[in-house]
Amino acid sequence: MNLQELMEEQASLRDVQAVAAGFSAAGARTTATHGSVAVTAESCFRVASLTKVFTSAALVRTLRDKGVPLGTPVVELLPGLAPDWRADESLTVEQILGQVSGLRESVDAATVSALGDGDDGLLEAARLVVRAGNEREPGRRWSYYNGNYFLAGSVLAALSGTTYESALKGNLLAPWGLARTGFETPAASVTGWNATTELPLLAYPRTRRPSGGLWSSVSDLLTACEGLLADRALLEEIRRPRTRSGDPMAYGLGWALGPSGQMYLNGRLSGYRAAMVLIPDRDYVSVALANEESALPALARLLSDMQQPLTSDDIAKAVDDFGA
Repeated sequence: MNLQELMEEQASLRDVQAVAAGFSAAGARTTATHGSVAVTAESCFRVASLTKVFTSAALVRTLRDKGVPLGTPVVELLPGLAPDWRADESLTVEQILGQVSGLRESVDAATVSALGDGDDGLLEAARLVVRAGNEREPGRRWSYYNGNYFLAGSVLAALSGTTYESALKGNLLAPWGLARTGFETPAASVTGWNATTELPLLAYPRTRRPSGGLWSSVSDLLTACEGLLADRALLEEIRRPRTRSGDPMAYGLGWALGPSGQMYLNGRLSGYRAAMVLIPDRDYVSVALANEESALPALARLLSDMQQPLTSDDIAKAVDDFGA
């Protein structure tokens, strides 16, 4: 597969200023870039909801290390929220990571952002989420809700005895050697665009970070997925479906699941689009990042074309439609 040729064949990428992509097959990597702005596999883009992969992996690793089952009720791990708890008390960590919590989706981005950037802001966001209660029984139906990951980030922080950011770095980013992945704007950051308009670089609220705040690069995302492939117990836990046959999609812990065992997701943030596909049984992962809001369909097509020789599946629409 010639990745550079595949990128150049995508007509809808021709007006995107910066695209970086890569794949790893059995640990052997290929990367390529495209566009009028010079970038490399080390250049950093906002990856939006790809952050959930990191939150999920870090929390599952931490639970494992501490001997805490995934089926533990969240309220037991966040006892400070008990006085305000209106959600189902049986709600587990597994259910929030799998987006099958049944929580009432009433806490929006603006409300959470208004809580400020203090160390206690994330826990207060989690408090608002559980105070809203459940609209359906946990485990009954999949629904994509960032509030689940405000809770997950709070649990990770509580188990680690520190902030969410420090817990993520100490439990996952540092052990996996992800030096270009973090919440602070890196020196190698790529500016986001919407058509011909350069977008200002805005801070991402701390209270929303577990669901979407990271910067990362193609090289670091490949490293992260290689780390997941190397930890088979962690991988098998994360890829196991938590959804039912009637749900809108099959979903594990932080990943959507494709017809031939693919794991995939996308990320959308003003000025940036990101997508990633992992095929555990083929020891394969691919990543595509762009600094243009309209680029997601082309990234999805690129990633689908890259994996199609391995699976015969066309997953472009699934990757593009995923509700990040």
